[in-house]
Amino acid sequence: MTQPELHRNDRKTTGPPRSGLRADLCAVALAGLLFAAAAVVGTWIERTHGVLHVAWPPLYASWLPHTGPGTVPALALAAAVAACGPAVARALPWPALVGAAWAASTLWTAALALVDGWRRGIADRLLSPHEYLSSVDRFEDAGAAVRTFTRHILVGQPDNWPTHVAGHPPGAVLTFVALDRVGLGGGEWAGLWCILVGGSAAAAVLVAMRALGAEASARRAAPFLVLLPAAVWTGVSADGYFAAVTAWGLALLAVGAAPGARAPRTAALAAGLLLGWAVYLSYGLVLAAIPAVAVLLCARNARPLPYALAGAMIVAAAFTAAGFLWWEGYHLLVERYYQGVAAVRPYAYWVWANLAVACLAVGPATVAGLRRAPSPLPGAAGGLRRAPSRETATTALLAAAALGAITVATLSGMSKGETERIWLPFVLWLVPAVALLPERHHRGWLAAQGATALLVNHLLLTGW
Repeated sequence: MTQPELHRNDRKTTGPPRSGLRADLCAVALAGLLFAAAAVVGTWIERTHGVLHVAWPPLYASWLPHTGPGTVPALALAAAVAACGPAVARALPWPALVGAAWAASTLWTAALALVDGWRRGIADRLLSPHEYLSSVDRFEDAGAAVRTFTRHILVGQPDNWPTHVAGHPPGAVLTFVALDRVGLGGGEWAGLWCILVGGSAAAAVLVAMRALGAEASARRAAPFLVLLPAAVWTGVSADGYFAAVTAWGLALLAVGAAPGARAPRTAALAAGLLLGWAVYLSYGLVLAAIPAVAVLLCARNARPLPYALAGAMIVAAAFTAAGFLWWEGYHLLVERYYQGVAAVRPYAYWVWANLAVACLAVGPATVAGLRRAPSPLPGAAGGLRRAPSRETATTALLAAAALGAITVATLSGMSKGETERIWLPFVLWLVPAVALLPERHHRGWLAAQGATALLVNHLLLTGW
């Protein structure tokens, strides 16, 4: 079957018959009301009690309408992707599409960051005393720093780590130590690293979807992965880098599980190495196990699992041998977490306000796509006239896994605010749900995605 025939047939058959633009818009309106409620209630709580510690609830941001050198490029890129993205995604050969998605996502992220200017938006963003770069000099003897890492997590201990270093395993700060060692030290290179690597996450999702037999859905989702509003927080935050590492780990797992994979064991081992590394970048990325299981379920193949686990164990063994015990670090992190603002940030607010933030980060098109998703469980079509196609089921299961990870994260109480950046590794996997939207509406939804990101970045000065 030729590529055009594949797309024509797919347009006729994919997606459950839960059509209706009005219902899509109602879902988006409900998400908007949820965010508005979080903003109103959060503003009242902060002004009355001062316990949220965010200036513009529920976001870690300040009201500051502004423009910058990234304004015109961001507007132009958003218009170009909205107008031409769907057609280009259908027409490009697969390798070119993956490369184009990476490049366009990187440009979109960079343009949004430059709305705040070069220094404020990129070069100085990671120079805060709370960030990783402030501790690079303390890793002159990296081995000793890793061995004694847990001794400096708690407030009150001698030379306790800054907030972000203490709040993550040593893999996060070691990344920036490594950049410094190869001559790429300082805020400029750190910011560019996060943008370039973070931009690759869109390509990783496409690779994973194709490996799982959902190439047509991946092509429809590609422009939306580029114009993702969450790119506002990818540039510049280390969490954008964390999201990309996790995404490529899941993509390689999908490749290893795909029928006819050339080197499935190697791909699965590499997936385990990346996912293991992700867990040593951020404690919360242990929840990546949920989408990893979903990938294997979509592939209907568990054979890569032992090799992936072996890869993850290699990373864990290396850190353990170096003197860092993950569980010890995690327990100390929990104590440190409640030594800070988390001790007063109200769980009863953030447990649902976090979900409002997620709705903003994924954008209105993703919300509408999720509205159309069937149950990913076999035999639970929920009243559909026919069972969902393989592609639709794959998209729904990936989205359900991401929602599961987000739900666990918010219920844990370890995500009280700032989830616009912390949840980047998870919200990314909700975006493929846009493939369930009718293609005739894609340009309008892409325009809405771009407008959401542009409004956030031009009206607010975000903290990340």
